[in-house]
Amino acid sequence: MIAATPDISVVVPVHDEEGAAGPLAREIAAAFAGRSYEMVFVDDASKDGTLAELRALMAELPALRVLGHAANAGQSRAVRTGVLAARGPIVVTLDGDGQNPPADAPKLADLLAASPPDVALVGGVRAKRQDTGAKRWASRWANRIRRRLLSDDADDTGCGLKAFRREAFLQLPYFDHLHRYLPALMIREGYRNLYLDVDHRHRETGRSKYTNWGRLMASLSDLLGVMWLKSRARRPGGVSEY
Repeated sequence: MIAATPDISVVVPVHDEEGAAGPLAREIAAAFAGRSYEMVFVDDASKDGTLAELRALMAELPALRVLGHAANAGQSRAVRTGVLAARGPIVVTLDGDGQNPPADAPKLADLLAASPPDVALVGGVRAKRQDTGAKRWASRWANRIRRRLLSDDADDTGCGLKAFRREAFLQLPYFDHLHRYLPALMIREGYRNLYLDVDHRHRETGRSKYTNWGRLMASLSDLLGVMWLKSRARRPGGVSEY
């Protein structure tokens, strides 16, 4: 259902996902059929036919909006671009590779909509992750270390399927790889998080944009940065207008 101000905005960052982006957009449309929603695909300067594939679908899928970066800026920047453009108060994000089944997305949005205002995020947890053993092992250790250092409550921050309140997201400080630290940053702002198990699929097209080594190098500096942000946070204990 198309509305000037939809209830839900589905934001999907994509980079070189030709062959996956189109089928994913159709799956999202099927998952949210009959609802007030929009989907915002953000092409992060793809070098293949991803952008053309998505633009060709706009006539078929009226709820589809397509944004494009002039230069590659990374997944977190693409997510932020999509959230800034989103018109719905609830944003759902999915990875553009199709490994997050869109059929799970409405239940995250519904749980968030039914939750009190201090719940800002519902994160997906990949119950049966369909990745290589090396990637699962690396993620397991990364999650343990992150939880210990940041005292967040997430078991799987790498899952791209999340629902959050747009207003809360825009209160967070922006930095590259922000999307992996949303639970900790929401807690920093005084919000609560909830989690739901979701499915996970094998990648059918393209290739992963990340390596274990690359993520490790980025995570070291990111963890120190988020630890610093947490240490510098001060809450007012409520705000009154007189």
